Amino acid sequence: MIIPFEQLDADTLQSLLEEYATREGTEYGEREVELVDKVASLRRQLQSSQVVIWFEPGEETVNLVLAEDLPPDV
Repeated sequence: MIIPFEQLDADTLQSLLEEYATREGTEYGEREVELVDKVASLRRQLQSSQVVIWFEPGEETVNLVLAEDLPPDV
């Protein structure tokens, strides 16, 4: 289920973006990228609809996923 980022409290959204940006496997290559820059990039991707917040009810997990990777019926 897609959670519109606009419906989240600002602090909740910030926490979600920071948590996602610091997850294992979200490295940015050989150069070091500051957390503030990672979060800003994620926020821009949400605002442009490239990325959506996806809640998986069965697993009770939240992830950011590329909109193009969603099934067509979503």
